Amino acid sequence: MKISIRPQWVLEEQGDPGQLLPRLLRLLAAIEQEGNLLRAARSLDVSYRHAWGLVREGGRALGAPLLTMSRGRGAALSVLGQKLLWADKRVAARLAPIFDNLATELQMEIDRALHDPQMIFRVRASHGFAIDLLRELMVEDRVPVDLQYCGSMEALASLAASECEIAGFHVPLGTLQREALGFYEKWLRVKNHTLITLSTRRQGIMVAGGNPKGVLCLADLARPGLRFVNRQFGSGTRILLDVLLRREGIASAGISGYESGEFTHSAVAAYIASGMADAGFGVETAARRFDLDFIPVATERYFLLCHDDSLASPFVARLLEILLSHRFRVASGKLPGIDVTHAGSLLAIEEAFPELGTRGGKAPAREAARKPSTRAPS
Repeated sequence: MKISIRPQWVLEEQGDPGQLLPRLLRLLAAIEQEGNLLRAARSLDVSYRHAWGLVREGGRALGAPLLTMSRGRGAALSVLGQKLLWADKRVAARLAPIFDNLATELQMEIDRALHDPQMIFRVRASHGFAIDLLRELMVEDRVPVDLQYCGSMEALASLAASECEIAGFHVPLGTLQREALGFYEKWLRVKNHTLITLSTRRQGIMVAGGNPKGVLCLADLARPGLRFVNRQFGSGTRILLDVLLRREGIASAGISGYESGEFTHSAVAAYIASGMADAGFGVETAARRFDLDFIPVATERYFLLCHDDSLASPFVARLLEILLSHRFRVASGKLPGIDVTHAGSLLAIEEAFPELGTRGGKAPAREAARKPSTRAPS
């Protein structure tokens, strides 16, 4: 059993029983993907007459046509149709992690009523596409995982407070690493923590397709009239951007929209794609999914942090098996900008972050668990 929660639009003032807009939005999405109404109707396995009737009904309810007709090209989305579809995508992108967290909480309550509460694997992690894929595969394998998305700092604080077994966070490579670690090091324990590598990924500036505003670098974000959309305070991505701006002497107060805070990379990308902002900062995967242009700025590593004594648990063992599996690597290969070559390898804190010091000897639990990293994917 898997619980899912999804938003649904309702035109209450029109007496809509809750069915018009969900059906209409599915049709508009199909028209955008297929290129015309006929192919869209076929893809949804409905008649052309039914699809056309739905479009006209939606136009009457909203007070404007949803399609434009042109000779030789058939029907295309009108400005209203495009805005409606992008609004739906933005709602889904913004609310997805909130609904996923709520669905997970509800499912965990049911599992606790049916099973031993100790047999639930708790993960708190910064949002990302590789970690989302990992969650999907664990659910597919019937691992009782309670994964909730939050900022990197909150995830690490949760592990320190014993509120989870795994915390997911990301740190930039190169000279940026030392500065970024300043936000995290109070939660990192050299003597009893181990890092599990998940992925490396590219972060950068997202702009509309064709880059109409001519954004080329971080300094351009402070140009007058340019609208920016940011990630939420405490997220690793916002921390990275703060570090980058400070290094280049760019005042965040001069960036219009810097105080905004979206909870996922997809929400930032959807905000830009819908025309509500000109630029944002996030991972390449989100930009490509929303047909945005992407200007790479930094590469970072995404880690899963756990206590050494957790490495011997069956849950962590199963997590490592999935990370080392062929199916994880094949599926992650469809995520632009993400590299999982080293997924599943284990690192001591001082190996990944030498500037934090040494532990003076490795814990036996980690030494045993490091063996799977000398592997060929299964």
